[in-house]
Amino acid sequence: MTPVTEDNHSSQLQSQTDTTGTDDAPVGTYKSTLPGPLGTIDNAISWLESVMLAAGVLLMAANTIANVVGRFVFQSSIFFSEELNSILIIIITFAGISYAARHGRHIRMSAIFDALPPRPRKVLMIFIAFVTAVFMFGLAWYALQYIMTQAGRGRLLPALQVPVWWTLVWVPFGFFMTGLQYLLTAIKNIIEPDIYLSTSVLEGYDDNEREV
Repeated sequence: MTPVTEDNHSSQLQSQTDTTGTDDAPVGTYKSTLPGPLGTIDNAISWLESVMLAAGVLLMAANTIANVVGRFVFQSSIFFSEELNSILIIIITFAGISYAARHGRHIRMSAIFDALPPRPRKVLMIFIAFVTAVFMFGLAWYALQYIMTQAGRGRLLPALQVPVWWTLVWVPFGFFMTGLQYLLTAIKNIIEPDIYLSTSVLEGYDDNEREV
């Protein structure tokens, strides 16, 4: 049997922090630490979030700059610029809530939570993640019902002349992805000995902190 040395322990901690961080650590390249199909799903959602956020921000910047150039150089604004930016804001917002959940960036009221010993904190974190997931799935359902109502009304955007409900499809999608992220966080806390704020973020404020 190989003895456990300080170097071995340090390498184990380093391996842990290579794939996870704490809630004050900078956000880096994401790679899921969940096993099997759960990890595949987690990575796929992460890629989709990144694409939606990057595309939304870049398109909004390009649209705004083009509109400013058109207004002050060619004396003619882009007639659909405001509506397009409104659509992009919806995409960024509801992709962003899932992204923030993945990286443990949502605001938390943690005074009671931080005062608890590790084991009760872990139980409470699993409960919080499950309850939040249920609420997110519920909001996704109600948002879907709202979109179906809007689709039945047949309203169009004045400039783009596209159905209003097309601009809202990202709302239930974002709620669903956020709920799925919190569900995966609950599963991560069940199968791992540490306390996780998300599937990739350890609870704590020190990059080397590890709760067992």
